[in-house]
This record gives sequence, C-alpha cells and structure tokens, in this order.
Amino acid sequence: MQDDQLYTFTSDSVVLANFVDIKKNQSAVEIGSGSGVISILLSAKTDVKKIFAFEIQKQMADLASQNIKLNGLEEKIELFCDDIANFSKYLKNGSADVVFSNPPYMNSSFACKNSVKSIARHDKALPPQKLCSCASKLLKSGGKFFLCYAPSRLSEIFACMSKNKIEPKRMFFTQNQKGEIKLCFIEGVKDAKVGLKVLPSLTVNDADGKYLEALHTKYFKA
Repeated sequence: MQDDQLYTFTSDSVVLANFVDIKKNQSAVEIGSGSGVISILLSAKTDVKKIFAFEIQKQMADLASQNIKLNGLEEKIELFCDDIANFSKYLKNGSADVVFSNPPYMNSSFACKNSVKSIARHDKALPPQKLCSCASKLLKSGGKFFLCYAPSRLSEIFACMSKNKIEPKRMFFTQNQKGEIKLCFIEGVKDAKVGLKVLPSLTVNDADGKYLEALHTKYFKA
C-alpha cells in the first residue's frame, strides 16, 4: 500500500533490496523504512532472522505497519516510529549484522509544501554524518552497510563513512538509457581494510526487467 499524497517508492528501493546481502539467521536494521517496501522485499528474498525498521514520520510508519501486517511479517519485521538517533532505546550497540538505508540525499534548502515529502527527500533530519554514525554504532565489527546516495555527494558520504570506521568495498552507479548517471549504490564494511571495487553501471529503466537479472549476476553475488 502507498499513498501518493505522501511519498511513494521508486525503482531505487527495488535496486537496493536486490543489492543488500543478508545471510541466513542474520539480523538487520533499516534506517528510514518509508512504507516498508525494502524490508518486505528482503524478508521475501533472504533468510534474514529479524529486521528492525526505523521510520521517523508517523504517516509513513503507519503505512509500513499496515504493509507488514498485510504480508504477515509481524514476527520478522519490528517497526519503530522514532528517530534513528534514539536506537539505543530498542537495540544494543554492535547488535546488527547488516544496516541498510535509502536515505534522503538532497541538501537543498528548498522545502516542499508537503512536509512528509520534504523530510523524505531532504537530509535535514538525517544528514550523512548522523546516518553513518548510527550505522557504525549498530553494526558488529565486519558488519555490512548498504545505501544509495547522490553521486554529487560521494566525497561527503565517503568521508562520513571513513570517520565512522566503515570502509566502502563495492559500489556501482545507476543510469538511464541516455547514459546519464542517477544514483550511487554502496556497500561498506565496518573495520575493513581499504579496497574499493567499482562495478559496471546499471541501466535501471530497462522495460524488460533485465536490470534485475544483472543485479543477481553482477552485484548481489560477491
């Protein structure tokens, strides 16, 4: 379920869900669940033990809660309507094997009339330093952090990851059929050594869905 008056997910969520690598019986945390689509997809395609999803906006958290119930995933996904900065009220430091996020990555001062969309798109409530700091605190040593971010802000997100002991290990760009770069998808590992593998760019508006096959063969497989 979605509400087009609030904020609806795009193909970015599907790409990220296919990129996130969760092993059997691992636990994961989602930062900014929106309507819950990524956590729901990961519950279907992996053997994840438990996903703890955080959503700061009540309207979106209510949608996520409905979607979790509609899919019968109440035992697998636990939703918290709270700021991720308050995660210690619910979870211990170093308790997550995987953290994933499709965060707001616009730093423009432009504010949408729709406050829900503005918070979902602009990083005032979740700047990169806060995102990376919370991810690092949640992750075990060797745990993985998956996210997508604006290519124009790559130096910023990499600096924040490094400051918080998360080393970028794999990344790729998505592009449209004109070859225009749209987003960057990154896998980082906490306490890892330096060494980044840049994968081929992925054309995501492929009408026949071949980009999903490419994700499984080139990106999802280590």
